[in-house]
Amino acid sequence: MASPPAQAQPSERVLAVTESQKSDDAVAPAAAPVPSPAAFAAKPKPAAPSAPASVPAPPAVSLAEASKWGRVEGDGHVFLTIDGEEHPVGQYPGVSAEEALAYFARKYEDVLAQIVLLEQRVSTHANAADVRKGVEHLRAQLAERSMVGDLRSAEARLDALEATLADAEAHEKEAHEQARAEELARREAIVAEAEQISGQDPERTQWKISGARMNELFEEWKTSQKSGLRLGRSAEDALWKRFRAARTQFDRHRRAYFSQLDSMNAQAKAVKEKLIEEAETLQTSQEWGWAAGEYRRLMDAWKAAPRASRKEDDALWARFRAAQNVFFEARKAANEAVDREYEANLRIKEQLLAEAQQILPVTDLAAAKRALQSIRDRWEEAGRVPRGDMGRIEAGLRKVEDAVTNAEQENWRRTDPETKARTDSALSQLESSIEALEAEISEAEQKGDARAASKAREALEARRSWLDQLRKSANELA
Repeated sequence: MASPPAQAQPSERVLAVTESQKSDDAVAPAAAPVPSPAAFAAKPKPAAPSAPASVPAPPAVSLAEASKWGRVEGDGHVFLTIDGEEHPVGQYPGVSAEEALAYFARKYEDVLAQIVLLEQRVSTHANAADVRKGVEHLRAQLAERSMVGDLRSAEARLDALEATLADAEAHEKEAHEQARAEELARREAIVAEAEQISGQDPERTQWKISGARMNELFEEWKTSQKSGLRLGRSAEDALWKRFRAARTQFDRHRRAYFSQLDSMNAQAKAVKEKLIEEAETLQTSQEWGWAAGEYRRLMDAWKAAPRASRKEDDALWARFRAAQNVFFEARKAANEAVDREYEANLRIKEQLLAEAQQILPVTDLAAAKRALQSIRDRWEEAGRVPRGDMGRIEAGLRKVEDAVTNAEQENWRRTDPETKARTDSALSQLESSIEALEAEISEAEQKGDARAASKAREALEARRSWLDQLRKSANELA
């Protein structure tokens, strides 16, 4: 048995116990503070306030269990038996042997309570690294031999915890690698989309939409970089270089596109301003036909000219259209004045048109021609009519004229001597052909040539059909 250590001075004993207490509190800050030996030696304390109902009171220490692993000697000297050897634990003077032993046994119970807490944390999948720190801290406390209890059993539980932690750390590592792979894929997707946007044809790029999306990708990158997992310096630098290059290329293409667009806008503006000057020069012209043709030419040139920006193009078109409107409104007013002068002529021609329509249908060609000629003479004397009625009036008279012309042509066709002579000649030829075919059929039948007779009959039927039609035409001519 080892000799007990020399008795320390009271202040030294208090310091030793207090330092041991601080070591306990570092592992389990929520545990109730352990009173110092001096406090036990002092006068009886007033009753401590009761703990909240939700916090259970610490279990009483089993002195019988503690006696298996330690003993008290002399003035509070406490010894620990482990692996058959005794080790001095400390001194708690001024109290009974039971109190001294209970004090150091309670420290062991505190360590066990913390082991239970770590076991519960492992079962709830707490961070393995944090739990391992707690295990190492408790193992260091047990190694100090500053408590009384079954230290080998506590160390065995810590060994079991470390074995469990190895599996937990493996799972955590696997989960971390998976999360890192997902984060890498997320960053890759951001970079790939940025490169796709920057690689578009500048002439077909929708700059407003693409620019907004590029800004969104940048915000996603910052959020991922701030709150996502670290990918490693080399991987993050490589991805950032690609992303930065894509954004730089996109901005360069956008600046070049809009610079070219500004140049084209300036060119289009110059061309259209020149057309506007010509239109404004023509707007006071009273040469209605010539000026209207010039405006058509200017309109064709306007359509062929390049477009400026929408805002400027709209403003230019408004000026061009305003110059046109001045001219066409003036022409409209002039035409309306002329039309008012022609209203009387219109009434005369409407009467003449009604008179002409009485000629139809044409039954007496000679009388119809005389009546139509009289109407034509008076039609010319009546003069011009308003522009809006000109087509209607002229079309009405033209319909009557066409009817008289057709009647005249039909009459000529019927009375044409040459036509009658041609018809008579055709009749004679058909009649001769029919007689010849009838003779041919008779001859074939006498010879018994059925095939020749059948062929001749087909030809005979066709000639007779032609003869009937020609006789009808001849009757019409007669």
